[in-house]
Amino acid sequence: MTPTGPCNAPDVVDVVALGESMVTFLPSRPGRLADVPSFDRGIGGAESNVACVLAAAGHSVRWVSRVGDDPFGDHLVEAIGGYGVDVAHVRRDPGRPTGIYFRTAGDRATDAHEVAYYRAGSAASAMSVTDPDPAAVRAGRVLHLSGITPALSASCLELMRELTARRPGRPLVSFDVNHRPGLWGDTDAPRVLRDLARGADLVFVGQDEAWGLHSPEAVRAALPEPDVLVVKQGAAGATVFEKRDVTFVPAPRVDVVAEVGAGDAFAAGFLSATLRGLPVRDRLRHGHLMAAAALTVPGDHATPPSREHADRLAALDDAAWGRLRLGPGWTAEAQRADEEVRTP
Repeated sequence: MTPTGPCNAPDVVDVVALGESMVTFLPSRPGRLADVPSFDRGIGGAESNVACVLAAAGHSVRWVSRVGDDPFGDHLVEAIGGYGVDVAHVRRDPGRPTGIYFRTAGDRATDAHEVAYYRAGSAASAMSVTDPDPAAVRAGRVLHLSGITPALSASCLELMRELTARRPGRPLVSFDVNHRPGLWGDTDAPRVLRDLARGADLVFVGQDEAWGLHSPEAVRAALPEPDVLVVKQGAAGATVFEKRDVTFVPAPRVDVVAEVGAGDAFAAGFLSATLRGLPVRDRLRHGHLMAAAALTVPGDHATPPSREHADRLAALDDAAWGRLRLGPGWTAEAQRADEEVRTP
């Protein structure tokens, strides 16, 4: 599946990503949030993470959202725009703040991991079907959304239902389930997320968030509507269902620094390869490579491998791919090697 989208539109971009981004505070050392003495500032948000990786990979990308008319909003717009993302359609809200959050340095899969969100009533939670501009949202070959946005407010859920409704002429709709139970409270999140996913063309879902379903085939049975369904199986790999074809590609071995941002990077790699019309095996391998870049740095954002280097790795035979092991600094080392080759 290669997206076509409104290719004759004057304002068309490869991808429009809509969702909340927040200023993140990363601890200066391991320990409880109560004990950490200082934090480093960063940016985080599922959809803007995808936008930044895609822009760094050479695609034209627009981020659509709302932020407060405050210094944290300034930081988000400037930082995300610094990746080459179009931020012209980010609204500034003078009455609501930009969301922020703090997290511990440990692996989020352990009981010791802590996250403290300060996003209730944020500017992004005020998104609705009348804001943002529908033309700006739909002017892309791909519209990328996630299951975080509908958890923010009733108006955000209404917006997501509108954007995932199947209508003629819409762009290819990409939806990352991104089930975050802490955001939903007592709401029937599984039902809501399944309904939204059924309206999308391309869906990403982690095996660990797939509503208690224990196999990729069971997930596909629950979501038969999307043209492409990607079931992420952690360090084992990922399975793609496309029409009647089923493709599994193992993930390379990775020396993990922090399991933050890997799912967003995987989605960006898969989308990048989809936009380029690459075969499904290579789409999965590009997803794994972008995820490996995120896994080998402490924050949400990593320098992705160059397109040329990623293409070379994605083209490896199965035996060589199986031997691949990636550790901290692997993308920088590859970039230096490429520059040495190009230097006469």
